[in-house]
Amino acid sequence: MHKKVLSNGLTIIYKHSENNLTSFSIAFEAGANVENENEIGLAHVVEHMLYKGTFKRNEYEINKLCDELFGFNNAMTNYPYVVYYATCLSEDFEIGFDLYADIILNPYFPKKGFKEEIDVICEELNEWRDDINQFCEDELFKNAFNKRRLKELIIGNEKNIKYIKLEHVIDFYNRYYTPDNCVISVVSSLNFEKVCDIIYKHFGNWNRKSNNIVETIYENNTPGVFWNKKDINGSKIQYCFPIHNLSTKEEKALMIFNAVFGTGTSSILYDEIRTKRGLAYDIASSIKFEKGIKVFKISMGTSKVNEMEAIELINSIIREIKNNSEYFNKYFNESSMSNIVKGIVLRNALSLEKSIVECVRLAVFEIMFRDRSEINSNFSNLVDIENYMSPLYERVNDLDKITYKDIILVMNKVLVKPTIQIISSND
Repeated sequence: MHKKVLSNGLTIIYKHSENNLTSFSIAFEAGANVENENEIGLAHVVEHMLYKGTFKRNEYEINKLCDELFGFNNAMTNYPYVVYYATCLSEDFEIGFDLYADIILNPYFPKKGFKEEIDVICEELNEWRDDINQFCEDELFKNAFNKRRLKELIIGNEKNIKYIKLEHVIDFYNRYYTPDNCVISVVSSLNFEKVCDIIYKHFGNWNRKSNNIVETIYENNTPGVFWNKKDINGSKIQYCFPIHNLSTKEEKALMIFNAVFGTGTSSILYDEIRTKRGLAYDIASSIKFEKGIKVFKISMGTSKVNEMEAIELINSIIREIKNNSEYFNKYFNESSMSNIVKGIVLRNALSLEKSIVECVRLAVFEIMFRDRSEINSNFSNLVDIENYMSPLYERVNDLDKITYKDIILVMNKVLVKPTIQIISSND
């Protein structure tokens, strides 16, 4: 793997792949985290508007070329980033990348069609709300936090969306779509020099600078149990524990804990709550390491009559594993640790099997976890690293060095005073 930072601050991440495909991603630290309180939903609107046309291609021409050139292409706005990505034949990379460079660098932002695109986004919001798991998470974060951008939907609400004007879109684009705020990742059979030449041809002379890097706000959660009712069958329950104060080592210890506590059908939560007692039809825990999010979650689907029993059982399991060393040692011991680590490494590798997935994650992990001092310079080719270790892969390095004590310490640090969200049926 190769990393290079150009003189304008743009970062290139390259990985060679032995096939005839090329996947590329263009990511910016221009997600919902950078919005102020009057801009909720704006990052997502900008993502939509970039596809409305450039100075040399209209929306239909862009869509037609995307269908012709790419096996897959899309864009996504998250809290820490926005990313545009595609996969094409390696022989088409130059013309495919030319199209995306045009979309990113030369948006026309036409007035015609702006209102219609806002209407499309409002329809997207309605679909978003129909996803019960997503709705439960949205309510969880809204009740857990007071200051974090996380408490509002990425997409915003209908009032936020309809408040946005075209001039807001243009201003946001000019502030955050800059080379020093951009990472381009490429996974390809083409050699590094050719890939860099193609990228430099389009982005090398792009010199706008960003002076709007926003400090990410974290805060502790508001503990408690919160209820909402919705027209659903059954109930959804989610727990939230903040992890923004963990070190890198503690995050790795939490990964190992989570692998046993709530990952898979042999996990503690699944075994105790579903297999032994039949109180849930799905239950798992997960870690959200993303910048601006950083929470440990437990998610469960159950029936309305079993809500409180299920919550009491989760709380009981947490108390037991924290306070009963015999119970802890049943799952974390010398013979099990190496298998736990192997399982984490295997699942991580499987999740990156598709080149487009790996490519997107290379870009967004660089956005979230890079050292910004590397790009705060005017020196030409400030960084040029062969055999580069991406943050994407570094997170599963040295897991075998984590001890039982590390796991106990992080478990006791994280599993305190949760926010609990319940979405119940109306009946």
